[in-house]
Amino acid sequence: APGRLLLRDAAACGGRWFVVGAVADAAGVTRPAAWSSPAPASSPAASSPAASTAQGGAGFAWSPLRLTPRTAYGAENVLTAVGCRDGRLAAVGAKSGGVHGNPRISTWRQLADGSVVEVPAEFEVFGGPDAVNVGRIAGGPAGWVIAGNRGTGAAAWSSADAGEFRLVSGVPELGSDAAGRTWAADVTAVVSGWVLVGSVRAPGRPGGDPAVWTSPDGLGWRRQVLPAGDAPGDLQRVVRAGERLVAVGRRGDALAAWVRDVAGWRPGGALGPAAAGGSGQVAGLAAVDGGVLAVAVAAAGSSAWFSTDGGGWAPVRLPVALAAAPDRSVAVAGAGGEVLLLVDGGAEGARLWSARLPGRPG
Repeated sequence: APGRLLLRDAAACGGRWFVVGAVADAAGVTRPAAWSSPAPASSPAASSPAASTAQGGAGFAWSPLRLTPRTAYGAENVLTAVGCRDGRLAAVGAKSGGVHGNPRISTWRQLADGSVVEVPAEFEVFGGPDAVNVGRIAGGPAGWVIAGNRGTGAAAWSSADAGEFRLVSGVPELGSDAAGRTWAADVTAVVSGWVLVGSVRAPGRPGGDPAVWTSPDGLGWRRQVLPAGDAPGDLQRVVRAGERLVAVGRRGDALAAWVRDVAGWRPGGALGPAAAGGSGQVAGLAAVDGGVLAVAVAAAGSSAWFSTDGGGWAPVRLPVALAAAPDRSVAVAGAGGEVLLLVDGGAEGARLWSARLPGRPG
């Protein structure tokens, strides 16, 4: 049925791209939507830290996925976050409703026949008086984890198959305690389990410090606060890039990276002057062959940066201006040597763009 596309997030795995969001009709009523397209296979080849851009239609064959809601709120969900594992997606969706107009959260999972079904949950699994936010989702060898926050501080939701999520909050090291108020922003899968990133705001320390949590199973978590000196900071996005983890967030008045390799976590490079400013946010972080692409959005404008190792970052020209706005969404995903950039400008419409590393055809 016709309507305005609301694009919110993108992911890639198992040779597939996934894009999720919703479609809004003329009256503003939404219904959940998701699409898939073949994606290039990853290769170990490394390339130069620059990229050329091209309009995103070339080389893509998008197909809508069949979605089956199971609740009244699910039928109007906007899918806000997507992860994938073994070529199948799982997503988080929401629709405001009820007496207080709070978001009613649902999760969705893709079945073997390719269809995507809503997975209803008890209200207080994601909502209730302790609710703060439900954020990003990641799939990995151990299943699925969603990052978010509750009144108790940082929280996670864990599931083996995305069929039912278990809330983990207020547990030692994950929840807020005497050391500070915890906040979780993103999650990724690693060989040994899961890594959450965010921040800890210690009493009397404005701005907080970057923090990471590790877990073998998504249930028990171990906290590590990364030393940031006198500069406050946080971590907003994390991605696995080969044998490394690269996380990007705020360090003082600029956006900068942290890198985890065999020696542990260490500071990476700053993303450059165009990404500076306390109001700047990391809108997306994606791993591709040979490095990592970060997209930052601020009220004054946007910037994109590529790094082979999280140390030095080189600017990448974006195809459109991306100044921050309440009705704007930006996301990126990577597969092989290609990055998918999703831009939803609200009334301006939604578009996808792709970028390939130099030396690749197209």
